[in-house]
Parts: sequence; structure tokens; C-alpha cells
Amino acid sequence: MRNLLFISILLFSFGCPKINSQKTNFTTGAKNISLENIWDGTFSTQRMNALNSMNGDFYSLLNFDRTNNSTTIDVYSYQTLEKVKTLVNSKDIAGLARFSSYRFNNDETKLILGTNFEKIYRRSFKGTFYAYDIASKKVSLIGENIQEPVFSPDNKKVAYAKDNNIFIKNLGTNKVTQITNDGKKNQVINGITDWVYEEEFGFVRAFEWSNDSQNIAFLRFNESQVPTFSMDMVGNQNYPKQQVFKYPKAGEKNAMVTLHLYGVSSKSIRQIELGAYEYIPRIKWSNDADVLVATTLNRHQNNLKLHKVNAIKASASLLLNETDKAYIDITDNLTFLNDNSFIWTSEKDGFNHIYHYDFSGKLINQITSGNWEVTNYYGFNKDKKIIYYQSVENGSTNRGVYSIGLNGNNKKLLSNKEGTNTASFSTNLNYFINTYSSAVTPPIYALYSAEGEMLKVIKDNVALKEKLSEYKMSPKEFSTLEINGNELNMWMLKPVDFDENKKYPLFMFQYSGPGSQQVANRWNGSNDYWHNMLAQKGMIVVCVDGRGTGFKGSDFKKSTYLNLVKYETEDQIAAAKKLAERSYIDTENIGIWGWSFGGHMSTNSLLKGNDIFTTAIAVAPVTSWRFYDTVYTERFLRTPQENPGGYDDNSPVNYADKLEGNYLLVHGTGDDNVHVQNSYRMINSLIEANKQFDMFIVPDRTHGIYKGKNTRLNLYTKMTNFVETHLIHK
Repeated sequence: MRNLLFISILLFSFGCPKINSQKTNFTTGAKNISLENIWDGTFSTQRMNALNSMNGDFYSLLNFDRTNNSTTIDVYSYQTLEKVKTLVNSKDIAGLARFSSYRFNNDETKLILGTNFEKIYRRSFKGTFYAYDIASKKVSLIGENIQEPVFSPDNKKVAYAKDNNIFIKNLGTNKVTQITNDGKKNQVINGITDWVYEEEFGFVRAFEWSNDSQNIAFLRFNESQVPTFSMDMVGNQNYPKQQVFKYPKAGEKNAMVTLHLYGVSSKSIRQIELGAYEYIPRIKWSNDADVLVATTLNRHQNNLKLHKVNAIKASASLLLNETDKAYIDITDNLTFLNDNSFIWTSEKDGFNHIYHYDFSGKLINQITSGNWEVTNYYGFNKDKKIIYYQSVENGSTNRGVYSIGLNGNNKKLLSNKEGTNTASFSTNLNYFINTYSSAVTPPIYALYSAEGEMLKVIKDNVALKEKLSEYKMSPKEFSTLEINGNELNMWMLKPVDFDENKKYPLFMFQYSGPGSQQVANRWNGSNDYWHNMLAQKGMIVVCVDGRGTGFKGSDFKKSTYLNLVKYETEDQIAAAKKLAERSYIDTENIGIWGWSFGGHMSTNSLLKGNDIFTTAIAVAPVTSWRFYDTVYTERFLRTPQENPGGYDDNSPVNYADKLEGNYLLVHGTGDDNVHVQNSYRMINSLIEANKQFDMFIVPDRTHGIYKGKNTRLNLYTKMTNFVETHLIHK
């Protein structure tokens, strides 16, 4: 459930003064938004293709020529934003009509080109990959149905995974060496993560070349003891196909994960002992080619250790040991400087900040500090000794891009607009492309110098703003609600013709998961259009971020520890009751909806808050944390054996008899993340309690319920009709 479905930004940072109301503005037209408008591309947002920063002041883009049905990799200058040259065009390569991905080697003389992708899970896929020499234009097949190919630092070899094993291809001789042999589906995986690591620790490739190309560090997953989960995929055939994979639910056995080093010259594999641990969520080579750093976590995820692994001796020593009373989140912010001192981010002072350590693990200094959080670490300019990062220093609805000295001095705000700013820096950190948006401003892409000077606007979405000015669009009103002793961030959408002397149904939207954010001063897309459509039909739509959400400090985020969904539900119920005190709220028609964790929340809120909520929609909900995976669930609840009350007291399957209102339950049967088992169990509980409800089961669709013609249009039509029937009473 890492980055489960919705990611947004909170309203005001911890400790900021209360602001009663802040309204963002739209130019409002006369047209009504339709569902077809939302899903047929009427409001398409112009975006930049993902850019790849290159050596020097250049970046590359993968461009598609639909006229010629070909693909190019083009190089651009950061200084001018003009195209400098085309590195490769697929129409010049026999037998390769198009490719979908590329990766450079170190000196950018060679490329790995990928095509024919077949998706596996959220982040993983296999495909056909080629090595391409830019100077000679020679292309050679690396392999078919392979995963995660990567060049060796000396540019002579490519390592990749196939069928749960790791291989090395020598680009000079085309010889392929298989370095592991015990890989087997649902038994042993080498070099690629299992389902739960991919989903919750957010990575797929679990092997890394050493800087001198002499070793490959890799993780081995023995998942033979992990329980198996299966799903029937209906498809168009006469008999369903069964998808079978290992999925460790809370309290069950995880894969046994071990760290290994493969010596390229010796062709030997050595296992590295790391002491007692449950997870190895990161491995990374330091600047010393003989030293790898491995991160471990215990099962409770409240003790993180960094281990220095000596590749010559195949031994490990402790570099850093961090503990927390609740849990520690995993990031990719470990960065080694030239002297092998390193940058690290931590919540150990109560807020997420940047720290500098030497290579013995001794703290040199805390670089950032304050009652606000660093949200992204971008990099370190070794010549200027400057760090670049993103934070919520300007209020947690906003994101700003900053620079600061390695010594913690000379902090500077580099982005110049209030809203959400996200930077993509050049490799040498001389330039960055800033993506800016706000609640009323679609994304604007602009080139900045590293000193914060805006040099050129690249794309501004003016056409979209002009299109939107033709439609009825309400501004989001940002404010806070005092609920259960906390100031909770909120936005509200009212009808364009709002009249405070009338009464309006209230429809609440939330996600509410740990560290998540929905109250955001940024452009949000389809759900915002739908909420605006509902507002123009005569509803007030509200979003409240309750306890457990992010960027208000560790204590606020972790206040729900061991009682997941309890306090979050209490806050949504109390917020609804607080809003119901306003004269323009129709207290007989108050609803709530959410997706995934948010669907768990909307279900809980309808049942436990049956004296205030009359309607709820739950899409792909968790209904019992006993059904969800070990890593995510146990991080917040520990195991069901240790904390049965934390699991059962807040599971709606245990109090379905409390249903008094209107309930729509939606789930895709191909959801490998939050299994449809959750909804089926909820349905059985409702049947046993003799409660009437509505449901929408979507065959073969995964957690996002989007694949196939008209899937999203059909889903949102269903939800719109349900809301109109039960809240607007049309």
C-alpha cells in the first residue's frame, strides 16, 4: 500500500498559526462538467515526458513519432532547451519498430533499449532488450523476457534477471554467464524483489554492480514457506486462468531474504551475515568499490541498521543504528560524498530532516532543522558544497525547492510561487526544471538556474486554463477544523451559485492512510473535476486530513500506531458533525467516499458514524488488516498475534450490523494488492446481518480499476448515480 493510490499535500505545517479560510480562484464559465468531459480527454493536461539528466548540461527525452510509428532518443541543452542531436531513431534499426525505455552506460556511449513489455505487478515488467552502440550504430540482442538489465560500470557487460536467476552478458564476446541456478517460480528469486518488497519497499531490481565491476551484490528471496494466494482471471476464454503468487499476509511467514556477493573473476558466490533482521530493504555501494552498505529492519520496523560490508573479507560491521518508538520509513536518500561521508534523512528529532555523518557513523552535523519536514532530497553539489531539497517550510499545503550549505548555513528558497514546486536537477546540479502547480493552476514547467533564477517557461497549460474558463468550476476554500484537540487541514468546494441561506448535501472525500495527504495546494486532475461536477449538481464536497496523515511531524503521523483506522475514523465522524453545525449543511444527507485505505475509512465511518453519515462509497477497500500484507500492516499494527484488538476492533466485518445508511461497495477481481477477498468477506458479514447494500464487482481489474474500454467512465457513472439517488435525491 506504499503510495497506494492518491498522494497529495497537507494544508498547514505543524506549528503554523491558524488561518480560518483561504480561497483559491477560478474564472467560471457557463458550461456544466460532464463525466464524458472528465474521461474523454477534454481536460487533458500538457505534461513533459520523463527526462533523463545526462553528463554536463544536457538531458535526453524519449519521443514518439506517431506519423512514422517510430521512437527517438533526443538530447537537449539545459541552457537553451533546444534539441542538440538525435542519438537513435528506431526506424534506422532493422527489426525494432519502436522501443519504450532506455538506459545509458556511464560514459553515455551505449544504450539499453527496451520493448515488448509485459507487466507483472505495480512496478515490475519483463521485456525484450537490446544493447546499442551510439558511435557505430550497432545493435545486439541482450535477451527476451528478461528484467532490469543494467550496464557494468566498465561498460563491458550487462547484468539482468530472467526466470528468477541472474545473468551476465559480455558485450564483446556475446557470451552469457548464468550466475545463479536455484531460481524457481514461487520458491526462490535471485536479484528481483518478491511481491511485498516491490509493493511496500518500492523497488524491483535487487542487484547492484560494484564501482570497479568486480562484484555484484544481490538479494536472494527464499519464499518457499510464504503462503500462496491465487486469483481467477476470467478474460475472454472459456475457462478462467489462475494467477498464483506468494503473498505474506499479516502475521504469516515472510520470504527469507539473504545478501550475497558474486565475484566476476572468481565466479564464486559468498553469503554475507548481517546478524538478526527481518528485512533488507536497500543495498547500495559506497564510493569505495570494496564497501557495500546494506540496510536492515527488524520485523516491527522500529530498528533500522546500516551495515558496512567489506567485499574482500565478505564481512559486515555496523555503521548506523536508529530506533523509533513506533516505526521507521524507508527512503532512497542515502548519498555518499567524495570522502565517503554520507547524507541521511531521519525523523529522530520529531520531523524529517537532513543529517551528515562520517564513514564511521559519527554525526558531523544536522543540516536542516525546525518544526517542518524535508519532503525530497535532490542532491549535493560537491564543488559548491550545497545541498538541494524540497520542504514544507512555507506551509504544508505548499512545496518549495531550497538550497542550503553542507554546514547548515545560507539556506535559500529557489522556487518563487506558492503552491507545489518539484525539481528535476541536471546531473551537475547547475540547472533544474521546476514543475509548479496549485489548486487552480495546472502544471507549469520552467527552467531555473541552481541559484533560483527562472530562465524560461517550457510548458504552461494556458490552453487548458482557457478551456476550463468555459465551465463551472468552484474554488477550493482551504481552512482548518478543530477536531479532537487537533487543528485538521480541510478544503471545501461549494456550488458556483452557493447561497448560504439554502441547505446542501455534504459529501466528504478522504484517503487518511499513514503519512498520506489529500488537502493540497496543487493540481489534482480527474477527482477534482468529478468533485466540481458534483458541486455544480448542488452538493458541498469537503476533504479533511485527520490524525495519522503526513508532514505535521512524527508524533501526529504516528499517533494512530497500534490502532490503525480508530482515530482516523473518529476524526472523520467528528468533522462531519462539526460541519453539520453550519446552517447551510443538510444534516439529513451527509456522505463519505474513499478508495483503498480510504474505502476502509468510508466503510468504518458509515458504520461507526451511523448517527451522522447516511451514505458511503468504498472502492477496493481493506475490510480487515488480517487480509493485507506483512510489511505495510505490521509497520502500523505489529502482528495480529501481538495485537488482535488493533486488528479486530476496527474491522467493519465485525460490526456490519451497524449499517443504517446507503452503501456502495466496489472491487476489481484482479486486484493483487487489496484482494477482492476483503469485499467478499464484507458482503458475507452484511448478508449475515441481513443488511441491504449495493455492490459493483469489476472482472479482472486491478487495484486502480482502469484497464479496458470505458472502465473508469462506467465506474464514475455508477458512483455519480448512487450519489445523486441517495444524497441529492434526483
